[in-house]
Amino acid sequence: MSRLKQADKVDSLAGFRTTKPEPTVPLGLLKAARKSGQLNLSGRRLTEVPQNVYRLNMDTPEEAQDVSFGGSDRWWEQTDLTKLLLSSNLLTQLSDDVRLLSGLTTLDLHDNQLSSLPSTLGELKGLQQLRLSHNQLSSLPRELFTLKNLCSLSLQQNLLEDLPEELGQLENLTELDLSNNRLKELPSSLSCLTNLQKVSLHHNKLTSLPEGVSHLRKVKVLDCSSNQLFDIPASLSGMLSLEQLYLRHNKLSRLPQLHAPALKELYVGNNLIELLDTEQLASFTSISHLELRDNKIRTLPEQIPVLPELTRLDLTNNDISTLPASLSLLPNMKVLLLEGNPLRGIRRDLLTKGTSELLKYLRGRIKEDPEKADESQTAMTLPSMARVNVHNIKTLRTLEYSDKHADSIPDELFDAASDQGITTINFSKNQLKATPPRLMELQASVSDLNLGFNKLTDCSDICKLLQLTHIDLRNNQLSDLPSEMKNLTKLRSIILSYNRLKSFPEVLYEVLSLETVLLGNNQVCVVDPGRLMKLACLTTLDLSNNDLLNIPPELGLCTSLRCLSLEGNPFRTPRAAIVSKGTDAVLEYLRSRIPA
Repeated sequence: MSRLKQADKVDSLAGFRTTKPEPTVPLGLLKAARKSGQLNLSGRRLTEVPQNVYRLNMDTPEEAQDVSFGGSDRWWEQTDLTKLLLSSNLLTQLSDDVRLLSGLTTLDLHDNQLSSLPSTLGELKGLQQLRLSHNQLSSLPRELFTLKNLCSLSLQQNLLEDLPEELGQLENLTELDLSNNRLKELPSSLSCLTNLQKVSLHHNKLTSLPEGVSHLRKVKVLDCSSNQLFDIPASLSGMLSLEQLYLRHNKLSRLPQLHAPALKELYVGNNLIELLDTEQLASFTSISHLELRDNKIRTLPEQIPVLPELTRLDLTNNDISTLPASLSLLPNMKVLLLEGNPLRGIRRDLLTKGTSELLKYLRGRIKEDPEKADESQTAMTLPSMARVNVHNIKTLRTLEYSDKHADSIPDELFDAASDQGITTINFSKNQLKATPPRLMELQASVSDLNLGFNKLTDCSDICKLLQLTHIDLRNNQLSDLPSEMKNLTKLRSIILSYNRLKSFPEVLYEVLSLETVLLGNNQVCVVDPGRLMKLACLTTLDLSNNDLLNIPPELGLCTSLRCLSLEGNPFRTPRAAIVSKGTDAVLEYLRSRIPA
């Protein structure tokens, strides 16, 4: 009986039946896709695209077997598939049958394992958006570049080492993402993609950009970060619509000089930039965000050009020791980032108070009215417009042409001062790059000379003014003093604050008449106390905010000093508590440190 019971359970027709596999795509999803024209198969761990997806608009659907005239079952009114999403699956290849989906406008294949693409992809003539990022593509079929209607092409995070010249055939492309590949150069045909608006090239191995990028006049965003760019072609200025330019993490040694009229944001952090000059900054007329963090910038131009739109300036982690007061004249500055710089002369607590307080402090270092200074940037000062103060010349024996922001001194001033015995000259707060030649006409009488707040890099000519007793050269660009200055035997005081001096000027050790030497806010790192002691008349010495790592004990033997300023230097001894007690305490401490 047990055998009979077992026999009753055996299916005698099992060998004639075929097991119908479960579809990998639910029929309900396919049915909805025929109505909407969109099919989302993302994140289903598909290893291949089911055949019924490719034949979605070709085969008669199963629901057609059940004759019904209900409004929801009108299978004959199906819509062509226009959007197919296959992202985040396990696809290693795409079948040639993709050509059957001729109505596609969007095909998303990102985040798969594709190492190649079928040439039949080129038959999808209506395709407008193709997403291929995060795959393993090392090459692209030539047929891909025949898709004339393609507007967006994403190839991010693949293994591409080069691109064919056929790229230039995608004439309607507005967005191109080639980031995170292995590209060493770009095809010259890139310049043919004149409808591009956004280009992403970051994280490749590019060492240069093709000159033809100037033809991309509709591009608004260009990201070239994390490459190996050494320079940026000047032709980039031809990108008339460029608003955002990313050049972070490259090998740029200088700031690109671009005249792109629409450029609003420039990011050049993590490069090798050491110098900034006025001309480079002056070209950024529309810029609002300028990032220069993590470079090697040591100095800023003394005269920062007026950038009317600049609201954010990031100078974090550079080697800047001093800030030009002209920073405070930027009219719309809201955020100024300076952390990680060896700043001298600015209290740490001031930096923590925010941008507005810092700019207020810098503005206090400028005596002129900021509005007046701003106007002078745009006004042209002609000799015929110069106002000669005859009363000062004849009565006070003073020749003054200060606060004019001029790059030369009008001849009519020297004409009026001729034979008047001028003793005082004030040409401060201008744009002088050299000593006025006609200054030598007054050498017989001039004793007080003020050339502060200019752009002097050399002051050799003033050494001929042998009657000088006082010289003001603060806020210039001097890195040394001429040896001829030893001829100024009547010189009693000299102001050299805010220049570029790296040591106590050698020639000053030989000017024995000196009583006051102001060298604050330079880069002085060494001073010779033995030679300094020979300046028997020296009573005031300002070495604040420099780079002195140690103070030689022998400096304590300069007993003529009545005022010695050492604040703002990186030395450890004497301690700040001793320095704060004044000159006598410091000198006494230094003398106690002299070895017996």
